[in-house]
Amino acid sequence: MEWIDICFNLTHESFNKERSEVLERAREAGVSWMLITGADAHQSEKCLEIADQYPECCRATLGVHPHLAKQWTDAIAARFSDLAGADENVVAMGEMGLDYNRDHSPRPQQRIAFEAQLELSADLGLPVFLHERDAHHDFAQILRRWRDNLPAAVVHCFTGEADALAEYLDLDCHIGLTGWVCDERRGTHLHPLVPRIPRGRLMIETDAPYLLPRSLPKGTGKKIGNGRRNEPAFLPHIGEYVAKLRDETPEDLAAHTTATARAFYGLPETADA
Repeated sequence: MEWIDICFNLTHESFNKERSEVLERAREAGVSWMLITGADAHQSEKCLEIADQYPECCRATLGVHPHLAKQWTDAIAARFSDLAGADENVVAMGEMGLDYNRDHSPRPQQRIAFEAQLELSADLGLPVFLHERDAHHDFAQILRRWRDNLPAAVVHCFTGEADALAEYLDLDCHIGLTGWVCDERRGTHLHPLVPRIPRGRLMIETDAPYLLPRSLPKGTGKKIGNGRRNEPAFLPHIGEYVAKLRDETPEDLAAHTTATARAFYGLPETADA
């Protein structure tokens, strides 16, 4: 089976000394491509450096996360435009959006940075990788203004309710699912929603090193801080869990989510997939 991980935070410090080993474990597990996700200007450039270093399995996104929206400037927009125009390993813009759960940046600044990045993405003709937490109404309202000018959009790590899912599908968005769906404490509300995501709209992701699936055997993952580290090699576990919720075989789910991600990001076939 072949899998594609649409969100991997490989710039996280816990991976600094073993990037090649982590990527190799992922590929041994059947993960052919990993999207290295940008969260601020500096990290986005690092994502692109990594994608350029490992072009056989990595691509990059450029974006400013809503937590860091207060950092957004016109200079960052210009830099992202230059990078995206010069390097084909930039395949999407993001992570961008709204997060009213933690409010690490003031909400007005989040909305300004989100809309500015949507405008930039439309100008560049690139898909968008989106973050929304407890901000469904404002998020959808802003996205709706730009959706027709964007080639594609994915709401990553979907954790919302039925009304949010319906609106995002109505906006012709793709939906990304993480190990959150495996969490018996806070993910069970997603279980009846997962089968409602049409084929061709669903993609899966680890969001590593975060969101280690709680349904994995105890002790799985390298210990970091007070927890354990997620990594792309665990993506098949998420896929198998999602497949059960959809009454599909893992092979079927792997095939259609991989085809969807490949089309969304314009990823080539891989010889050793």
